[in-house]
Order: sequence, then C-alpha cells, then structure tokens
Amino acid sequence: AGIPQVKSLYVKKRYDGKLVVVNKQFDEIEDIEKTVEKELGFPCFIKASRSGSSVGCYRCDHKEDLITKLIEASKYDRHIVVEECVDCIELETAVLGNDDPIVSRVGQIMPHGEESKTCIPALVDQEIQDKIREYALRVFKAVDGHGLSRVDFFLTESGVVFNEINTLPGFTAISMYPMLWEAQGIP
Repeated sequence: AGIPQVKSLYVKKRYDGKLVVVNKQFDEIEDIEKTVEKELGFPCFIKASRSGSSVGCYRCDHKEDLITKLIEASKYDRHIVVEECVDCIELETAVLGNDDPIVSRVGQIMPHGEESKTCIPALVDQEIQDKIREYALRVFKAVDGHGLSRVDFFLTESGVVFNEINTLPGFTAISMYPMLWEAQGIP
C-alpha cells in the first residue's frame, strides 16, 4: 500500500516444528539468530502474528534469548513477526465501516512505568495526525477490512511508520478503540 513500515522479518514454525526465517522469495533460512542480528539487531520485538492483547509478544534484548522467545511466541501462532526496536511515539486511530469506512481522531500511548496512559487527541502536529488517518484508511482498504479495526503507527525521527492493524481490537472500558470514538462524539 506504499506505507512506510518498521523493518521486520517473518519467522514461520513449520509443520515439522522447526523455526525458519522466510524471506521475500519464500526461501527458508535456518540461521535465525544470524539473520535477525544482521537485518534488525537487538533489541527487537517478537509478535505472534494473529494474536492480540500482547499475547505472544516479547521484547528480546539479547541474541541468546531469541530462540526461547520465538518458541514461546510459536505457542500462540505459527506465523511470527520479528520487528526492529525503534525510538518512537506510539499513535493509534480507529476505523469503522464497510464500503465507506470512517477514521477517528488519533490517540497517543503515553508510557508510564509498567502501565501506559492514553491521550486523545494525540500531542503531535495536525499534519502528522492527518497523515496517520490517511494511512489508516489505506491500510484498512489494503487488507479488505470490514467492521472495525485499530491501526497503530510509530512516529520516529524519520516520520510516520505503520506498526500493525488490529482487526479485532480491545473493547473494554480502558481500550483505545472505544475511547477514540467517544472522543469523536460517537458513543
């Protein structure tokens, strides 16, 4: 969809149980540690691809911990994303609809010790928020989204980069998705 993303690798748990990196040509690379170190470096983040609420997500600070954390993530999904760690501001928006989806305001995740707080609207320039809303709609359409999704971005020194789409976002009293719509006047 032409949207900048953080650098990442795809790790697959084969049906025989072996973990491999799958490159863009669909070749399987067995030396995961060397590939991650060369392509992304450490620390990095490991995410079970089709999980939610940070289930199967781990920060990996050292090469020696990589395989253990990949094995743990593979308990939740055989498709695993390994992403570079970036210094950023975390920004999120909500998309709602089917044929003519609408996009909410942009919210910001504010790290605060072990927990995080949210700020709606985000404390970034309107131009950045407009770009995020445009990208969110493009991501939603690229995956043929329907119903609802939360689309997450990072604001780095080099600009806005796409992090992930949550096609079934949290919907509790403290979840970002309903709070974004509430801030837009949609209860």
